[in-house]
Amino acid sequence: MNNKYEKICRNLKETKELAEKFAKLIKKNGCFVSLYGEIGAGKTAFVKHVAKALGVTEKVTSPSFVILNEYHSAELPLYHFDLYRLENEGVKTILDELREYSEGRQATFVEWAEFSQDEIPFDHIKINVTYDEDDSRKYSFEATGHDNITIIGELNK
Repeated sequence: MNNKYEKICRNLKETKELAEKFAKLIKKNGCFVSLYGEIGAGKTAFVKHVAKALGVTEKVTSPSFVILNEYHSAELPLYHFDLYRLENEGVKTILDELREYSEGRQATFVEWAEFSQDEIPFDHIKINVTYDEDDSRKYSFEATGHDNITIIGELNK
């Protein structure tokens, strides 16, 4: 089974549709997602749309200054980390916590996962978001672990 998927979203409507499709696939069991991409690429926008599609009723905001936002209003809890403001030593202090948020039935999203120093060895879905001058966004998904590869397989249908 293919563990990769790519989608170019030409506008916010297409990003919302991709996020809704992804949310439907993770709603039952959840997953751990590491997000990569430059500032303004669309990482937080994607998480916001996934959260809404999962049924989160709270306002979803970027956790850049607080490191973690938690949302418990949906059937599936959603945890949204941002590693951007943590330096190497700071990231090391939360690695065990990240591992805990990779276990169980929940949706965990980690923005700026490149700051984790590749310390995310557990099963997860990596999403790299890039953007072009025409304002389109390219979402590149890559999965590790059987359940996550199954999710990517469904995205490819």
